[in-house]
Amino acid sequence: MHADLLADIGRCILVSMVLAYVAHLTRQPLILAYLGAGVLLGKNMGLGWLADVHSIETIAEIGLILLLFMIGIEMDLKKIREAGKTVTLTGVAQVTVCALLGWGFFRWLGIGNGQFDVLYLAVCAAMSSTLIVIKLLHDKLELDTLPGRITLGVLVLQDVAAILFIAVQPNLQSPQILPVAWSFAKGIGLVALAFAAARYVLPALFRSLAKSPELILAGSLAWCFLLVAAADMAGLSRSMGALIGGVSISTFPYNPDVMSKLTSLRDFFVTLFFVALGAEIPQPTPQLLAAAIGCTLFIQVSRYLSVTPLLLALRRGHRVSLIPAINLANVSEFSIVIAAMGLKSGHISADAQTLIIITFALSATLTTYKITYNYQFQQFIGGLLKRCGVRDLDQAEQLAAEERPRLMLLGFAKVASSLLEEIGRHAPALKQEIGVVDFNPETVHELRQRGIHVHYGDISHADSLRHAGIEHAEVIISTIPDYYLRGINNLRMVQMLRRLNPNAAIIATAEMLKDARALYAAGATYVSVPRLEVADDLLKVLEQIRAGLSGDARQQLQDAVTQRHEVIP
Repeated sequence: MHADLLADIGRCILVSMVLAYVAHLTRQPLILAYLGAGVLLGKNMGLGWLADVHSIETIAEIGLILLLFMIGIEMDLKKIREAGKTVTLTGVAQVTVCALLGWGFFRWLGIGNGQFDVLYLAVCAAMSSTLIVIKLLHDKLELDTLPGRITLGVLVLQDVAAILFIAVQPNLQSPQILPVAWSFAKGIGLVALAFAAARYVLPALFRSLAKSPELILAGSLAWCFLLVAAADMAGLSRSMGALIGGVSISTFPYNPDVMSKLTSLRDFFVTLFFVALGAEIPQPTPQLLAAAIGCTLFIQVSRYLSVTPLLLALRRGHRVSLIPAINLANVSEFSIVIAAMGLKSGHISADAQTLIIITFALSATLTTYKITYNYQFQQFIGGLLKRCGVRDLDQAEQLAAEERPRLMLLGFAKVASSLLEEIGRHAPALKQEIGVVDFNPETVHELRQRGIHVHYGDISHADSLRHAGIEHAEVIISTIPDYYLRGINNLRMVQMLRRLNPNAAIIATAEMLKDARALYAAGATYVSVPRLEVADDLLKVLEQIRAGLSGDARQQLQDAVTQRHEVIP
């Protein structure tokens, strides 16, 4: 028996590794590889090489517990409290509208014969993949953009909604008011006890454990499984206990070290979880495959209907209103977990779970390409919106844009923010001659509050620059490096600016020395190379340190940082 189990685990890991490598080469989510390994090894559609899937499922449940525990640790309650109106309204609207639309869609679809198929499918279809979306946005350096922050905030609120659903899951069979209220009371009691312990007991305990990294890891795991056992004894979901355990210690300073050590352990068990899940997928019928394709299309449409109109109403512009909807158009791995729990509880049919898994696979594959080219998708859909009469923010400005700034800042990021502060301090008269072109509505609003002439527009489009009066500018500055630009780079921008305004002085930015040479050849008047400027500053600091004057240099920098009030702090 044990030999069979070890052989099964070995096959799972080996096949998962091979398919994961293929997924890496094709830039697909690894979860797809793990599910595919289960399908290949299982008896329903594969080779039947797993002797005892149920034993693997038992071990894999540890992976589910660790996954939810780490999701809880990563959930920053401070960020949820500090989320702005835009993020909060968008998150609540997205989950609510998508769930309601899903309820109607799946009732019309008539899939499955489980008691709660429609409810589970509606909830699962409202969730987007945190792992996939954040990974792709991180690789594109878009997490710190306004659309990226909105996307991230919506994902956090989706996780909160999923936690609430997991809390009521055990009482779906008997949804009377008193049992549900009692379940909520037990859940609130467990949360209260966990947070009380995390505030008054665990800090001292973890400080003593912090002397040894191994003890910190063991203590975190002990806390996790203590909450899992407490939730199980209270008649709540064990997954709920793991989430509460993670959230309750999410603010501890030791968490980065805990997460770095838990990641490998979690990945091993999570791999087995998704392999076991894939092995149990029944062979889908043609009708089920057609339903999965229809569900994937529904998810694409539902994200636009739930996210874009609200952001347009909040005057966020086409770009910010469309990019989050494009980023979120997929199904979450959390949805697969919820569906697996629903099947185990007898709430849903196997067809409903299979539909969620196939839809996850289709939408995850599609998302890889949609997020990679999200700005191209946005420009296409934004063009359709304009033809349908949905105005962007720049269209409202075209009639009133009569002032012609002599100095144009193309894009407003950190360097431009510091440059504006320096101008205000040392050449305040020059502020009246500055114009900015940027597509971040928050930045546009803040600059207008400070009396800066700003035009909402995309600096990669010649029409936006013409509307801003680029032909009349005497000096044009681009301070944004290539890796932040979308749809253009500094070289193409200099070439375009030379066509639009042959006589202006053009200042561009380059990260690489070869790029600086290319920019000069293209007609740039001056090229800023930040690495050279930083190196010059560091040399001065080094000389001061060697001369014993490091304290004076540090105090000067501290004073300068304290006294600055930039647009982007």
